[in-house]
Amino acid sequence: MPKGQGKVIATNKKASHDYFIEDTYEAGIVLQGTEIKSIRAGRVNIKDAHARIDRGEVKLINLHIAEYAQGNRFNHDPTRTRKLLLHRKEIDKLIGLTQQQGYALVPLKIYIKNGYAKVLIGLGKGKKKYDKREDLKRKQMKRDVDRAIKDHMR
Repeated sequence: MPKGQGKVIATNKKASHDYFIEDTYEAGIVLQGTEIKSIRAGRVNIKDAHARIDRGEVKLINLHIAEYAQGNRFNHDPTRTRKLLLHRKEIDKLIGLTQQQGYALVPLKIYIKNGYAKVLIGLGKGKKKYDKREDLKRKQMKRDVDRAIKDHMR
């Protein structure tokens, strides 16, 4: 199955607005107990999350996985830091790339692939305010053109 395919649970729409995504990597997530059940139920908030490299490990910070409703006293902490599973070569490459000014690791989507929870992280370069405005203008022009073509075809 290609990278980023599977049953998509959550997407980060804000990431493409705030960053130029240059490269993507598929990573597994180290989960505890009831977290996978909450993910399968779709109770995930990826909007404020980001990834960071700490002592040779990639960690996902601020990913909110809601507590499982049928969980008991062994329920998980919703915003704990979670380790991501990547190959050593990929981690070494990311260490070099993220040390450059303006680059960040941004989670793009969470999905279930072959029974495992995966996260698609992107290497993003931050957009400036004028880049964001330019993207919005381009998007609006494309909408207008599509609407005009649709109306013309009727």
